[in-house]
Amino acid sequence: MQDRPLTFSKNVFLPLTTVCRNRCGYCCFRTPVQEGCLMVPAEVERILKNGSALGCTEALFTFGERPEEEPGFSAMIRDGGFRTILDYCEAMCRKSIAYGVLPHTNAGILTLEEMERLRPVNASMGLMLETTARVPAHRGSKGKEPEVRLAMIEDAGRLKIPFTTGLLLGIGETMADREDSLFAIRDIHRRYGHIQEIIIQNFCPKPGTPMSSHPVPGTDEICVTIQMARDILPDEIAIQIPPNLIDASSLIACGVDDLGGVSPLTIDYVNPEHPWPAVEELRRLAGARGLAERLCIYPRFIEKGWYDRSLEPLINRLAQTVYGRSSGP
Repeated sequence: MQDRPLTFSKNVFLPLTTVCRNRCGYCCFRTPVQEGCLMVPAEVERILKNGSALGCTEALFTFGERPEEEPGFSAMIRDGGFRTILDYCEAMCRKSIAYGVLPHTNAGILTLEEMERLRPVNASMGLMLETTARVPAHRGSKGKEPEVRLAMIEDAGRLKIPFTTGLLLGIGETMADREDSLFAIRDIHRRYGHIQEIIIQNFCPKPGTPMSSHPVPGTDEICVTIQMARDILPDEIAIQIPPNLIDASSLIACGVDDLGGVSPLTIDYVNPEHPWPAVEELRRLAGARGLAERLCIYPRFIEKGWYDRSLEPLINRLAQTVYGRSSGP
């Protein structure tokens, strides 16, 4: 796929809550239940309105996994007028559609029934596998059990949800673990054909976390992992790297297809110390390959009709703008 332009999605990042049941050793996103841990509807709408005006086509909705398991959160979400965080997410996805921005939800572990509920208001969804290995970084994190994450990815396939997953490098896994993770993703995709991209993401140490002084993977190691992914996965699965976290200029030639969601408006709330590059910088990185914008639902899934019919007018309108025709390039 190296003869094709590098792609990216123009998005807004909407962390509905930072409350999470997990206790990952590398995370600075999670906060206790307190004032300010819930993004209020007015703020969501402001971001959606401004993002739409800036030409954003994707609203990345994320929140800590199963926040209701944290004492005090259920009362907080009810005070905000919603029964659960899932109710809130669904309502905000509908707002996003009304503003002309396609929702993509990544909210940690969801059941098949919960994904089925969110499918009509999402063009795509995602969950990072991270690793099939059991690593100390995931101690105290129920949602990071590998079999639980693999089961959700498989359920998304059963529901024909265009899906994003990926690996998190440097959290204690070995190269053999990465290979095992890639084969697991490949095998699920062979059964359902729903994985549109995988992210090869490097761990970034955060001050104040248990892994603040943990060593990080080097560029050569990341390149080998990207090449391994390209060898194991079918060509139709795009390989994505985050250009704000990684030396993209040294890695694109290793087998990269996509530069992910980049926002002209919101920060990367998971890695707030790393600002997004501007589109002009992405174009410079792409060089002779060129740069092309995409939607959060890839063209082949638009052509297959893997979305709720209620999303069809918006998908077709945005595809016409981005690709020049409603069914993609």
